[in-house]
Amino acid sequence: MQLYRDHAVVLRQHKLGEADRIVTLLTRQHGIVRAVAKGVRRTKSKFGARLEPFAYVDIQLHPGRSLDTVTQVHTVEAFATAIVADYGRYTTACAVLETAGRLAGEERAPVPRLHTLTAGALRAIAAGERPHELVLDAFLLRAMDYAGWAPAIDECARCATPGPHRAFHIGAGGAVCVHCRPAGAATPALAVFDHLLALRHGRWDRVADIPESARRQASGLIAAHLQWHLERELRTLPLIERSVGGAASGVAGPATH
Repeated sequence: MQLYRDHAVVLRQHKLGEADRIVTLLTRQHGIVRAVAKGVRRTKSKFGARLEPFAYVDIQLHPGRSLDTVTQVHTVEAFATAIVADYGRYTTACAVLETAGRLAGEERAPVPRLHTLTAGALRAIAAGERPHELVLDAFLLRAMDYAGWAPAIDECARCATPGPHRAFHIGAGGAVCVHCRPAGAATPALAVFDHLLALRHGRWDRVADIPESARRQASGLIAAHLQWHLERELRTLPLIERSVGGAASGVAGPATH
């Protein structure tokens, strides 16, 4: 079988035998790929350090029945150094990788948009030009949009009546009007909806004007909406360190649904 090349984000790795590792890659053209990197745990390995999580690489692989084999790897962008040096960036980047892995679906199913979103999120977190938790929330919203179940924000999730609306219900699909509002719907501040729209569309100038309390409410809704649709909790989200306000805090729990 012929060798193939692709750009990939390294999502995770684990040991195999005494010297090898299995790496899970989110590739541009081939989706999720699991591959053996032989000898990378030896001190003389030529590319062991290039296959750490958060790495963005140009990789060559030999196809196999269950696992491919890494034959060459070159660093495209080195995100890991800046990410692992700061706990807040590290936990946020871990949440990005875990989410990408969950949303990518079956192995070898191409997900080019998700690949681009993931690499872009890691790039922004490593650069540190914006609060890392805001980068994460923007990534989660856009990744859910890619998956087909982003929350409705500026129209009713049930009847499509234009907003703004005051209620949000995860099971209904997001914002809901007074006529469609189910029992138990949350009533976040209007600034929360403004914040969600700004994050979705990358309007960072508007994000800067949103109060901290609204940002935190929005983060909780985003996390709850994501995990409701995944039907499982992401283990990394409670570890996120919130830089806004200077205190560490877990993501708010799911809203009523």
